[in-house]
Amino acid sequence: MKTFIHSLVLLLLLSACKSEKTNPLPKIAIAGIAIESSTFSPAQSHIEAFHPVTGDTIFKAYPFFAKDAENRKRAQWFPTLRGRSLPGGITTREAYEEMVTKTLNMLKENLPYDGLYFDIHGAMSVVGIDDPEGDFIERIRKVIGTETIISTCMDLHGNVSERLAHHSDLITCYRLAPHEDAMESKKRAVDNLLERLESGKGKPKYKAWIPVPILLPGEKTSTRIEPGKSLYARVDHETKKEGVLDAAIWVGYAWADEPRNHAVVMVTGDDKNEVSKSAEYLAKSMWDVRHDFDFVAPTTTLEDALQQALSSDKHPFMISDMGDNPTAGGAGDVTWTLTELLKRPEFKYENGKSLIYASIPGPDFVAKAIDIGVGGTITATAGAQVDNRYAPPVLLNGTITAIEHGDKHAETEVVVKVGSINVIVTKKRKPYHRESDFTNLGLNPKVTDIVVVKIGYLVPELYNMRGDWVMALTPGGVDQDLERLGHKRIKRPMFPLDKDMDTPDLSTRLMPLSHQ
Repeated sequence: MKTFIHSLVLLLLLSACKSEKTNPLPKIAIAGIAIESSTFSPAQSHIEAFHPVTGDTIFKAYPFFAKDAENRKRAQWFPTLRGRSLPGGITTREAYEEMVTKTLNMLKENLPYDGLYFDIHGAMSVVGIDDPEGDFIERIRKVIGTETIISTCMDLHGNVSERLAHHSDLITCYRLAPHEDAMESKKRAVDNLLERLESGKGKPKYKAWIPVPILLPGEKTSTRIEPGKSLYARVDHETKKEGVLDAAIWVGYAWADEPRNHAVVMVTGDDKNEVSKSAEYLAKSMWDVRHDFDFVAPTTTLEDALQQALSSDKHPFMISDMGDNPTAGGAGDVTWTLTELLKRPEFKYENGKSLIYASIPGPDFVAKAIDIGVGGTITATAGAQVDNRYAPPVLLNGTITAIEHGDKHAETEVVVKVGSINVIVTKKRKPYHRESDFTNLGLNPKVTDIVVVKIGYLVPELYNMRGDWVMALTPGGVDQDLERLGHKRIKRPMFPLDKDMDTPDLSTRLMPLSHQ
């Protein structure tokens, strides 16, 4: 009897070992390049803007890939290259090719793969290339083949071309704007990929893709307010249906002029009928509320915004300098708004209304300030080195109150006090999102009368800090007046440029699977 039991135990152990050998952890690669690129800005984005990292360093960007995280243990991971830039101008061909070539070469080192996590934004423009993300994923497919399952995660302000939809087996995007669910969405893309590999289900059988001819800026489609709030709340409900794996609504990117720039709905799953019904329901829901989209905060001219701010007893009164918003793709160095501020008599003297202006790039100004030092007086120009269409470089004559080095984006920041205005001048452009961005420079936005930031809708920390807020319709590469920008290559008709267009065909287009 003992001999039988021992033999049985040995047999089970051998079986387990064999099973482990025949069912190893899946091999999954990681890759992605992310940027929003305005083609209406004269700026260009070079390789250094992307801060590309390779290998295991990539894991630091994702909490769900920490060493002790469950997802890290569920697969053999092969991170290649991840490049992520602040939004900016069109990406140079050299920068794009350098990152893509590096990615493809690294992918070749560990072939074959069971899966690939493709982490992109979806609104990258590249000199001489339409649909760069579609080009990138197509070139990836030529290396890894069509059997590998690709799970794509995107910003909801990205664009989903038919080519990107075809080569992506799983695809999703953020469901909140501001993007407080960014990491949650990235994890969902990874979880979906792992689940399909571990279960043996493989690629979803159906991918519904519906283009919606709407092109609106993020400032009009925020999920903080209606109709965006209710529209995006419908997405999760659709994913709970039997036979539906994931669903997503892309607003698209309004400040680039390519045929792929428009809203899109995609739903993936194994039930053809349910996938199609969900996609058509979400697409129709978006179209039905198109007239209801409006700015997330009151909008007005800069002059009126200043009048409101100067008469307000709510502090800080925040003004969004929207037209040159670097978080949407503006050059960040348009001086028009700052020039107008410096003309105002209310800010001429130190005891005037306090105002923080964040920010204006001026590398030569910064270099001169470093030579002079804190406490010294400086007279020099800043801004308009990239985008001088609306105003020339601005002359700043004031006292240097702070110099800080080491910021990832700005590199060096200088605060110069001009009358009652604290102007932040940076070596390289930087958006100011957090209270610490100001306090690190000795500024306290909470007790400042007026804070002017180059941004569109306020990110959560600034939004929670505001006493009051308006968005100024200022000029720049991400002008909110889309008709003033002059799109020439987008598909027409397109709402709201063609306000009286007929109801479009919002029926499901089933994308061929990536191996078909």
